[in-house]
Amino acid sequence: MTLFSLRAGACALALMAGTAGMAAAQVTIVRGNDTDPATLDHHLTSTVAESRIMNDLYEGLVVQDAQAKVVPGVAESWEISEDGLTYTFKLRDDAKWSNGDPVVAEDFVFALRRIMTPATAAVYANILYPIANAEAVATGAKQPEELGVEAVDAHTLKFTLNAPTPYFLELLTHQSSLPMHRATVEAEGSNFTKPGVMVTNGAYKLVSFVPNDRIVMEKNEHFHDAANVAIDRVEWVPFEDRSACLRRFEAGEVQMCTDVPAEQMAYMRENLKDELHIAPYLGTYYLPVKGADGSPLKDKRVRQAISMVLDRDFIAEEVWQETMLPGYSMVPPGISNYVETPPALDYADEDLLDREDKAKALLEEAGVAEGSLTVQLSYNSSENHRNTMTAIADMLKNIGINATLNEMEGTNYFNYLKEGGAYDIVRAGWIGDYSDPQNFLFLFEGGVPFNYPRWENAEYDALMDKAAVTQDLGQRAQIMADAETILLDEVPAIPLLTYSSRALVSGKVQGYADNLPDVHLTRWLSLAE
Repeated sequence: MTLFSLRAGACALALMAGTAGMAAAQVTIVRGNDTDPATLDHHLTSTVAESRIMNDLYEGLVVQDAQAKVVPGVAESWEISEDGLTYTFKLRDDAKWSNGDPVVAEDFVFALRRIMTPATAAVYANILYPIANAEAVATGAKQPEELGVEAVDAHTLKFTLNAPTPYFLELLTHQSSLPMHRATVEAEGSNFTKPGVMVTNGAYKLVSFVPNDRIVMEKNEHFHDAANVAIDRVEWVPFEDRSACLRRFEAGEVQMCTDVPAEQMAYMRENLKDELHIAPYLGTYYLPVKGADGSPLKDKRVRQAISMVLDRDFIAEEVWQETMLPGYSMVPPGISNYVETPPALDYADEDLLDREDKAKALLEEAGVAEGSLTVQLSYNSSENHRNTMTAIADMLKNIGINATLNEMEGTNYFNYLKEGGAYDIVRAGWIGDYSDPQNFLFLFEGGVPFNYPRWENAEYDALMDKAAVTQDLGQRAQIMADAETILLDEVPAIPLLTYSSRALVSGKVQGYADNLPDVHLTRWLSLAE
């Protein structure tokens, strides 16, 4: 009896020592994020901050690797028909959910039908309109079962498109195309995103979510590539105050910051030059303009005057410390599938004083007397956005427009805009979901939730509809250029800057590669000793 107890005690001690060793060996990365996600239901997400979370929790048919190239995900291979209208994916046999269930084609069919169902109210539903019958389903004209996606068998998924779509594979890396574990969603309803309930198929599974503190994930042991996932635990910490992330980065408490405080750029360039990453980014920073009914802001001449007087060079160089470029178009430079000479605001090269004179003349023509118009400039919490709006307020004084500043809490900021909230001028940014001008121009089509100004133009909508079914890429590009020309004349949204990605990455982080979409899934990263 005594011998058994001693042996049992020795075994217990050995087990405890082994457990402690395992815990010590766990590799954890702490990643700063711009803000908390408003939701973990990926059908209701809309921000880059949310997409980072989704990309760690779920895996789509295809994914973006460390260089942002499209590579196999749940699908191990695919075929595209000669006419470009049919995509057939073969799913890997070893894809599993975090509860051990196999990932099957029906999981994608269920998710895609759900996001297109009007009751879901998914703001990103229209991104999937290239799929046959998608728009009709989203508007209630057809049933979800009529959507052009079919589970041929458990491991074969077929899409039928309305027209050849050159960016379709890249589109499928977006969170709107991720699968869902049907049994959990149907059994739990809106609770399916809670820790302990949520079932995911990506490299990580959800452990906890404490708003304004952190989201904790741990490696999904059922993930088909788990053996090659080097980081065991991910902690995503929200930092609307970019300076706070910088401080914790320097203290060694955070290994990655997804954004940096522009006003401290000189300091970082001098002291953190090896950790500071600034790279080209497929994105536009812009100012949607709305105003109440009857506001002078409803007159395009007033919007044009405001756009003319903005010193984009100053904002890019002084406010953003050359981490942004002046922007004179809604579609950012370097995008694929566009015309050789894209449209741009025609006063980009004019002297600023001449532009101010023209702006004053436009205001006079619109009946806006000097000092009679006061606009509110709203922005989500960030010292970079605050400094931008402060500079804009000073510039508007030069043409007799008064401005006040209104800082809004970041988590619900974009929901407020999508739901049609009242405002005068706000700041917004759009990062390309795929490299195609349609992804920036669709934002201003009638009925699109991302159309923050609620601008409507029948000619613009008709051109975008025409582009969607035009097979010749050259003709399609010109049609979209014609649409952008209308947009830049009406300026319901004023382009201000072209993004660059800005990040702090510890030298211990391996596998991080600068890329145009600024996508960095944790599964591709590792930590050096």
